[in-house]
Amino acid sequence: MREFKRTDRVADQLQKELAVLIQREVKDPRLGMVTVSGATVSRDLGYADIYVTLLGEQDPERIKENLQVLKRAAGFLRSQIAKRIKLRHVPELRFHFDESVVRGQHLSSLIEEAVSTDRARQEQDDEGTDELGEETR
Repeated sequence: MREFKRTDRVADQLQKELAVLIQREVKDPRLGMVTVSGATVSRDLGYADIYVTLLGEQDPERIKENLQVLKRAAGFLRSQIAKRIKLRHVPELRFHFDESVVRGQHLSSLIEEAVSTDRARQEQDDEGTDELGEETR
C-alpha cells in the first residue's frame, strides 16, 4: 500500500504554492495578512478546499471581505498554479476561513486563566496554615 495518497500530496503542494502566491502576487489592498493553514482536495481532483487564517483579524466583516478578494482572485491563482505544478487538471479553488486557530487561542487563554486562578487559590490556602498543616487563625 502507498504511504501517501495522491490527493494528500497535491493538497500539500497546493498549500505551499498558494501561500507564496497570495503573499507575492495578489495585489489587492483590501487583502490582509493571509496565511494558508490547510488544503484538502476532492478524490477526483476537481475541487480544492483552501483554509486560510487572517493575522489579527477577528471581525466577521473583514473576514468576509478577505474571502471575497480571494474568491475573485481564484482564477488568477489557479492559472499561476497550473504554470508551477504539473497537473493535467488544476482543481477549482474554494476558500474557507479556518476557525480552529482562533478557537485554539481562545481555549489556551481559558486554560491559562484557570491555572492562574488555581495558583492564587492554592497560595491563599497555604497562607492560612503553618508548617504542620494546622490552621493559624
